[in-house]
Amino acid sequence: MRLVSFDDGSGPRAGVLTEGGILDAGKLLASDAVIHDVCDLIRQASPVAERLGDILSGPRLPRPVPPDQVTLLPPVRQPPSIRDHIAFEEHASRQFTRKIADVWRRRPVHYYSNPSRLSGHGAPITMPATERLDYELELAAVIETEASDVAEAQALGHVLGFTILNDWSARDLQADEMAYGLGPAKGKDFATSLGPCVVTVDELGPALHDGVLDLRCQVRVNGVTWADSSSAAQFHTWGAMIEHASQDSRLLPGDIIASGTVGGCSIGEAIRKGLPARYLVPGDQVELEVERVGILANSIVANPRAHPARYRALELPPMPEPI
Repeated sequence: MRLVSFDDGSGPRAGVLTEGGILDAGKLLASDAVIHDVCDLIRQASPVAERLGDILSGPRLPRPVPPDQVTLLPPVRQPPSIRDHIAFEEHASRQFTRKIADVWRRRPVHYYSNPSRLSGHGAPITMPATERLDYELELAAVIETEASDVAEAQALGHVLGFTILNDWSARDLQADEMAYGLGPAKGKDFATSLGPCVVTVDELGPALHDGVLDLRCQVRVNGVTWADSSSAAQFHTWGAMIEHASQDSRLLPGDIIASGTVGGCSIGEAIRKGLPARYLVPGDQVELEVERVGILANSIVANPRAHPARYRALELPPMPEPI
């Protein structure tokens, strides 16, 4: 099952993406209240796949809305939290050109991203105060049921499904602020893209092997391929990431657990591989495609800021070197 959040001109809605179009989840459930997004759907109709699956197998369904007549929104419009990991060794080691701290193998480390700057498929991304705008193709799990101190073996039972996440990064701001020793903040604060849909765990079951999704992942900029990779090399399993995140903590319905960048799926990695990559500028069109999930596309637009940005990077970090 593919779940979306969309706006057909009457406000945000949750829906089910089918071959015939988008079915309004509120109408499917005969709900008196509008179901505004996938997070709202979780709150009102969990277990979602089971509830909607029974209805979709019935004879009478509402008329679908053609996808070209709606705006796709982030499936979860404002999650309670976004925990973003770094679960791929190729990315963590900058293509095996630097030693990784031992803690990376011992535990699935993550940082917290900004849940209030999400964009959906097709939305423009405003250029932040950076000279080094980067994309990052990641997979993300959407939590369906609350979890605290959950064990790895039971962790996927708390997941609704998976989607694509673009962890947009201002690399010069990130390098500047992280010199102090804290994690990324303004280098990641300005935008995260999510979508186009959430594919439920049962539908992705054939691609799940030993707790890791094996899916082809591609990045195209202005129609040119800058990455062609796979998510199969994920070092930490989804179960391990959820166990670690929930340890002495609390995961809520709608929380986003992101994998970190799939190997090769950032601009620095593309440059190191000798591909015709460069950092992004207004006018660029970026497409992230994940097998069985879909395409998450966004365009970069100029910033209409009326005054110069005060806080910029003091200097640019070195360009990645081809390997």
